Amino acid sequence: MVQAARLCRQSKLAVQQLFAEVRMGKALSAQAFQPLVEELAASVFRNPGALVSLARLKTKDDYSYMHSVAVCALMVALARELGMDVPACREAGLAGLLHDVGKALMPLELLNKPGKLSEAEFVVMRSHPLRGHELLVEGGSAGAAALDVCLHHHERVDGSGYPHGLKGEAIAPAARMGAICDVYDAISSTRPYKAAWDPADSLSRMASWDGHFDAPLFAAFVRSLGIYPTGSLVRLRSGRLAVVVKQDSKNLTAPTVKAFFSTKSNMPTAVSQIDLARPDANDAILAREPRGQWNFPHLETLWAGEAATRR
Repeated sequence: MVQAARLCRQSKLAVQQLFAEVRMGKALSAQAFQPLVEELAASVFRNPGALVSLARLKTKDDYSYMHSVAVCALMVALARELGMDVPACREAGLAGLLHDVGKALMPLELLNKPGKLSEAEFVVMRSHPLRGHELLVEGGSAGAAALDVCLHHHERVDGSGYPHGLKGEAIAPAARMGAICDVYDAISSTRPYKAAWDPADSLSRMASWDGHFDAPLFAAFVRSLGIYPTGSLVRLRSGRLAVVVKQDSKNLTAPTVKAFFSTKSNMPTAVSQIDLARPDANDAILAREPRGQWNFPHLETLWAGEAATRR
């Protein structure tokens, strides 16, 4: 977690610099980010849960930058789950890192607006895929995946997306992957105008949105994260509340958790780490627990550690 946190901070600075240079009119070289993507991909290969989960932790101020890092990590994890080779996983990661580069050309007052955008403002914001695609084409070093994901990560398989209203397989596979990763990170992160949804709740809500996502790719995405992604708040059969700290690739419903609160006594308990996949665990997850019903300021520190969550 500490290593992944260091890489998150390093990556955020790189994306901040990228956005600043784009705003100053400098040419964008996609290949210049290949070494960073290789390091991010290597981290995901070693421990998918660490980087993918930590990249979700953002402040309102650094959302635009960390969102790019998070989508990069999610794209690598999804590509890996789909059985892609290492070069293809890195290509997917680079596409994720650059997918929102067009937002560097959007007015800052719109990017950071704390309330809902007006229709006119939304029209401006909806231009960011086109503007980003233009930047990548002008740079001349972006591959097909990066171009497709940048231009079409807001398309939906039922044709309700933008900028071109593409349907189904008319959307490139990489862009369909990007759409899933982009939305998951957006709804599971704190943004200028909304609080984050719990990771498990985010997956559940996305699953209910008929026509939005490619179904087989979404199923693979869930497998890559776990049904209860790291950081999810859950209720155990014993009546305790716990936070998910590690996945079990062979049993997606039985991750390792840290139990810390009793709903029977309504009091904190000694923190207890439980591998729910073990036969002697004597406990199981009953359901997702809505975070909004509780005020647990230490929840992220429980699963990530103080060093990892330090900004």
